[in-house]
Amino acid sequence: MATPFIAGLAIATAAMAGKYGIKAWQSFKARPPRPRSRRFYEGGFQPTMTRREAALILGVRESVAADKVKEAHRRVMVANHPDAGGSDYLASKINEAKDIMLRKTKNSGSAF
Repeated sequence: MATPFIAGLAIATAAMAGKYGIKAWQSFKARPPRPRSRRFYEGGFQPTMTRREAALILGVRESVAADKVKEAHRRVMVANHPDAGGSDYLASKINEAKDIMLRKTKNSGSAF
């Protein structure tokens, strides 16, 4: 008497689990793609900053427009400003990178 009831209960449980599994899979596949975590430049600074290094510091391409350089400079500087707990050295390197990308300097080197 109990065996058909237990078998029916097992089948019903498997069907419910399958239903919820399919719904979870469909919602997982329908979610918007998330960007992968960004890899940051892990190397040290070169004695004379190049355009490539400046682009890596600001997180832009070497052939980017001036307005994009200014936006990137502002974003990076807000995160590393000395008044907000950042480093004076990093702030000077960020400013130097902006100057190089905007071609305002002749790779004169850092103040540090």
